[in-house]
Amino acid sequence: MLLGRPKSLKQLAAGSSFIISTRRWLSYNPSNFSFGSAGYSSTVDTNSPTQGPLADAASVKLTPRALKQHLDRFVVGQSRSKRILSTAIYHHYKRVTQIRQRQEEQDDLLRSSQVIGAHPAEDEYPGQQRTVHIPPKGDYLPIHDYTPLTIEKSNVLCLGPTGVGKTLMLRTLARVLEVPFSMSDCTPFTQAGYVGEDADICIHRLLVAANWDVRRAETGIVCLDEFDKIAKPKSSHGAKDISGEGVQQALLKIIEGTTLQINTKPERRPPQGLPQNPINGGSPFNSASTGMGGGGGSSSGKGETFTVDTSNILFIFTGAFIGMDKLIIDRVSKGSIGFNAPVRGASADDLVEDKELMQKLTPFFPTPEEDDWLDLGGEVVKKKKKFNPLQMTEPGDLISFGLIPEIVGRIPVIAAVESLDEEMLVRVLTEPRNALIKQYEQLFQLSGVELRLTSPALREVAKAALAMGTGARGLRTVMERLLSDAMFESPGSSIKHVLLTESVAQRKQPPLYFARGQQHKFHSMIAAEEEEWAVKQQRTRRQSRITPFEDAVVEKKRATGGL
Repeated sequence: MLLGRPKSLKQLAAGSSFIISTRRWLSYNPSNFSFGSAGYSSTVDTNSPTQGPLADAASVKLTPRALKQHLDRFVVGQSRSKRILSTAIYHHYKRVTQIRQRQEEQDDLLRSSQVIGAHPAEDEYPGQQRTVHIPPKGDYLPIHDYTPLTIEKSNVLCLGPTGVGKTLMLRTLARVLEVPFSMSDCTPFTQAGYVGEDADICIHRLLVAANWDVRRAETGIVCLDEFDKIAKPKSSHGAKDISGEGVQQALLKIIEGTTLQINTKPERRPPQGLPQNPINGGSPFNSASTGMGGGGGSSSGKGETFTVDTSNILFIFTGAFIGMDKLIIDRVSKGSIGFNAPVRGASADDLVEDKELMQKLTPFFPTPEEDDWLDLGGEVVKKKKKFNPLQMTEPGDLISFGLIPEIVGRIPVIAAVESLDEEMLVRVLTEPRNALIKQYEQLFQLSGVELRLTSPALREVAKAALAMGTGARGLRTVMERLLSDAMFESPGSSIKHVLLTESVAQRKQPPLYFARGQQHKFHSMIAAEEEEWAVKQQRTRRQSRITPFEDAVVEKKRATGGL
């Protein structure tokens, strides 16, 4: 600021330049500050790398490995499927980021071109025509295509038995990336015009998951569960297939990329007197206006129509595909004729346990982390492992199962999940972040009761669930049966501790209840059974040091005099 009256024009000019430079210095943006020779820039590009001292700051990097590590906290096993799904969803996330950046760049270029190319005399008067650009004279004009490189999406098929974590993996990854995610069951899908759900209902649910944001929905993830249920039957007996091939044809254009008109119904307001918030307005079960003969509510207006482009929506198909393993084994064993050719045994396990043959036919290289190792007398050897025949799924197998070739060709990625054995079911009970045992412990804790299960009890629960054949979903069924009486008796009583032992899990006796003063007895019984279980496990490991599981290695050692 200049004090007093300037004595000359030179002093006035110097003061003005000082004020202008001061204003410029005060209006700098720290994010654009650079120590290089680039100079000061008054614009901010949100897509450009951060400049200045914050350029070297640590940032969270999203990688397929990081996504798989996150999945390991929620899902037990399925290493190969985790890798495939993490990679597919990571690439979809990067595609979405690139698409949004290009849209923003095109919008910026369009605005700048309109500003630069505008004539000062144009758009001043109504009815005025814009400037006409006349191309140069010539016989023909060269054709230039400046379309940027487009990365096409890779849809995924995840097939395998039920209750092994297919849906949980997809929901977990979608929740981490904050991408709109919807799941639809293909069982009620029918051809348009028939009773049932149309195929485009999956896009409607995705739009709802995106909170009616069309831009976010156009880059979301759609999961079609029970996809194997829309396979066309092998023999239709002349009847029209409205829930098989007809649904596949309807899904074909949606998967490939089309524009859909999604119509929404007008919302209905609740009748007067019904509390909007059960917490603040009391329980809705006690309200007198919840009867079926009430006012019925009123419509809030006409519905809206949304236009959704499905070109950039990632589709993930899941299903059990029961019987697919037999088709694969039949295909693999077709050429087993001649010398040194693999011959199919009487049972499917004979082929499944042939490791060298399976590695030769598997369409990917098995990673080392998928192999199990065994310490045999100080020597670490690989133990035999049953390979999943679904890992050798080819497009021809899907066509033989009942899918049309057009839709199979648009699913380039196939991930096969494995069934859970007893060991993995025990891990499902205890290891995940939201493990079932933790849920029941928290449920009893809400009533002031401590719930504990011993190690042999966990093993018995896993055995019972494995016998049901429903995967990890059978664990909750077994737990509900064991704890039904305890959940009824414990709340509001003197019971403070509930214990499930091996005999309780085997249903030889009811759950053990302990009062407040019996805490020492409660922990003593747990310690005694855990100690007995540890001794039993050690004896079992000692006896199975040399088992038929490693017959080949043992026989080789005996032949060479090692044993």
